[in-house]
Amino acid sequence: MLVAFSVAPSGGGNPDASVHDAVAAAVKVVRDSGLPNRTTSMFTEIEGSWEEVMAVVKGAADAVMPFGTRVSLVLKADIRPGYEGEIEGKIERLEKAIVEGQ
Repeated sequence: MLVAFSVAPSGGGNPDASVHDAVAAAVKVVRDSGLPNRTTSMFTEIEGSWEEVMAVVKGAADAVMPFGTRVSLVLKADIRPGYEGEIEGKIERLEKAIVEGQ
């Protein structure tokens, strides 16, 4: 399965509203998991089994909790049993379609 998620603290009284330290803590959990992943400016994507991915998402949310009084989590999942390597495969197929469509 592929999951794209965003996690951020709120309610911490942070005067400049920056969440980069909290996001860094969450991304460290993802990277330390050893699962295929990618982080962009808005989301982190991770690939693995349901159990693996959800454990990492929970760990990332737990890592953010100390930065505020609550945590916001946005999650989108592509659950497709029997497929692996889709974190790269989907992008490769997209790029191929773009080139072939020109």
